[in-house]
Amino acid sequence: MRFSVFLNARATAPEQDRFVMKAMGDHALLAEAKGFEAVFTPDHHFTGYAPWASDPMMFAAWLAPQFRKPTTLGFSVTSVPLHSPVRFAERVNLLDQLNDGRVLIGVGSGTTPEEMIGFGVNYREASAISDRNLEIAEELWAKLPEDDPIEFESGPWKGRVLQRIAPAPYSKGHAPLMPVAFKEASVRRAAENGWPAFIPAFSPPVINNLEPLSHVTKHYTKYRDMLMAAGHDQATLDQALGWTTHTYQCVHVAPSADQAREELEIILRAYQEAVNRENAFAAKAEADEANKKTDINLEALTDEWIATWCLYGTPEQVIEHLEPYAELGIGNVLCGTTTGPLTDQRLDFAKQTVSLMGEKVIPHFAAKRRAAA
Repeated sequence: MRFSVFLNARATAPEQDRFVMKAMGDHALLAEAKGFEAVFTPDHHFTGYAPWASDPMMFAAWLAPQFRKPTTLGFSVTSVPLHSPVRFAERVNLLDQLNDGRVLIGVGSGTTPEEMIGFGVNYREASAISDRNLEIAEELWAKLPEDDPIEFESGPWKGRVLQRIAPAPYSKGHAPLMPVAFKEASVRRAAENGWPAFIPAFSPPVINNLEPLSHVTKHYTKYRDMLMAAGHDQATLDQALGWTTHTYQCVHVAPSADQAREELEIILRAYQEAVNRENAFAAKAEADEANKKTDINLEALTDEWIATWCLYGTPEQVIEHLEPYAELGIGNVLCGTTTGPLTDQRLDFAKQTVSLMGEKVIPHFAAKRRAAA
């Protein structure tokens, strides 16, 4: 089991954006120094959630040369309907080249109507547009200059490509796309291509629950079985399973259990206040039926939300919690260490978490990984 850091801090006012972005760059470098093997960023717009995430690939391209070790760049996840399939294909290839193939492109249909309407996309159509955009991107990645032009239309996006996508990819075919292991077609696409997947801790329509491991087991087993049946060589299987990812939106580690819980509640109260502010704008976006969400943002300070989305405690408690996930075969744990509005106190909490993970948790699982190899 390896560990990656998920940069998911919020700015709650325009004057905070620069502080938050600079702090996330520094936090990514600290995480790398402490043993985290990848840095993932989200793809979000307008809300102040991760202000650099208005163009996460540009942010990643700025960040990559600052790393001192071969560090993977991940995206959790790219809201595919919000991107022209041509620009998506180009940018994936460019980043794949710049980081020598160490790129993982999480893909999904998006979750926020407010973001959709800003790009002229109807929320109700997002899933179909996402699927079509990915089909178009695959055609573009495969196109040679002498092939017939590719004409396409998908939601607000349309065009006609005469030659090819430049630059060419570094990875075979293109950089791996990582879907969330929900839809049958998405799981099958990942398995047949030998790509990793995100393994969720819930099964819709119920999201927050008290038995996340049971859901992780169900989704992981389905993905793994499809992957193993696809006929890949061992290197492809190792790469896919080694990066198959389970995400915790909020990871917090402290020297004592009481301190960890007390600080977690401080983090989640601030997070909930930010979400409540954002919900007021979300309601405006959902004023028409085409952009109505079917789920709601639930309270973070509940046992179910914490069980589904949080990993917290002492280093020893975190190790104990993660052991069954390692035994199951989860290859990568994605740790949201900066959840909620970023303040100086929140940044201190994040540094504490990353340091304790690097001192005790990561070495424990790295030793097990070496022993298994």
